[in-house]
Amino acid sequence: MTTLLYLAAGVLFILGLRGLGSPRTARRGNLLAAIGMLLAIVVTVAAIIDEPEIVWGTIIAGSIVGGGIGAYLALRVQMTAMPQLVAAFNGFGGGASALVASAEVVATDGVFSTETSVTVALSIAIGVVTFSGSFVAYAKLQGLITGRPVGLPGGPWFNAVLAGIAVGVGIWAVSSGDPVAYWVLAGVTFLLGITAVIAIGGADMPVVISLLNSLSGVAAAMAGFVITNQALIIGGALVGAAGLILTIQMSQAMNRSIANVLFAGFGTEGGPAMDAGDKPVNRASPDDVAISLAYAQTVMVVPGYGLAVAQAQHAVRDLANALEARGITVEYAIHPVAGRMPGHMNVLLAEADVPYDLLLDLDHSNPKLPNTDVVLVVGANDVVNPSARDDASSPIYGMPILEVDTARTTVVVKRSLSPGFAGIDNPLFYKESTMMLFSDAKAGLEAVLAALEEL
Repeated sequence: MTTLLYLAAGVLFILGLRGLGSPRTARRGNLLAAIGMLLAIVVTVAAIIDEPEIVWGTIIAGSIVGGGIGAYLALRVQMTAMPQLVAAFNGFGGGASALVASAEVVATDGVFSTETSVTVALSIAIGVVTFSGSFVAYAKLQGLITGRPVGLPGGPWFNAVLAGIAVGVGIWAVSSGDPVAYWVLAGVTFLLGITAVIAIGGADMPVVISLLNSLSGVAAAMAGFVITNQALIIGGALVGAAGLILTIQMSQAMNRSIANVLFAGFGTEGGPAMDAGDKPVNRASPDDVAISLAYAQTVMVVPGYGLAVAQAQHAVRDLANALEARGITVEYAIHPVAGRMPGHMNVLLAEADVPYDLLLDLDHSNPKLPNTDVVLVVGANDVVNPSARDDASSPIYGMPILEVDTARTTVVVKRSLSPGFAGIDNPLFYKESTMMLFSDAKAGLEAVLAALEEL
């Protein structure tokens, strides 16, 4: 019965993951997966209820504290901080798996079969790397440390040496069964997680978080083998596979390999702002933008990280409502790597009650852009940079972009002419068909709405 119920939990995990493939079904998918996890926990507790060494007070206290923290975070954390929260979740997941394996080392004094010792070593190594690496990613996204790549002595070779040492220590642990070897392995991989992620630019953190999510799943699956828990094996394998697929898709969306993201030290957290007077740009006032929008028939909104920082999703929706009331068609073009985590823009716009069927991906929005009257770019930069298409010498050449420069008019709402994560200028800003509204995204859109209502 326990095995069958674990299998049922695994089916709910799979159905939940399938639901997460679309914004329209994501809430239901999340609920199904949560029910599956609750079922797995109840079955696990029921299976150990007669064990005399179980300290139920600890389990109950942990459930209350953990549930309370989860409820608090669900209510208080803003959508703009969701990437940091996901990074922290990945870290805690990896750390939990490493602790499960470590507890087995303590309980058995390191005496395992060869098969079990391999999974113990993998769970500790992968779990600890995920733990330390995820909290470095959290610190970068939260601004606690610099978002720029931090160079290490020897560059990628430093991490390669650490990884080699970790493999050697892991072999020592498996072959000898010495508990000390497992603790040394945890120390080496803890350092490796820090040095691997700190050398990556802050704007590549979405890919890193996705990869760390995959690793947390692998660590959980290994922990499942250690304690022979089918639900943990199934859930961990699903997370590992889904996270890896997402990582590959995000890398492809930037026309880069995973190795390039991890080892190239590419990008910055945004270079110094340029004076708008350095190059000729078409400065626009809120009134100018309002007039352009009022006489359009079709408008495409392109959200970026600047929209998230300014929490301008509701301002975007209010402006869209006013345009739709005038009979203007408004749609939204979402780049796969816009924001700081996969689906970041979709979540923000969904929070503002933007209908799902108006959110267009890259393949559906680009064919529409040449026939669009006005494109409203809110806080996006590199994902709309035509250099990726036109300049073979550009570091982002070949990256799929939203080709907003093909529209009749492009309005860019941005604080300044500062470059994006790639640290390069954007020719879009200087085109004759581009209007630059230099403003905070929320304040600028609210001013445009006020001007539109006066027309």
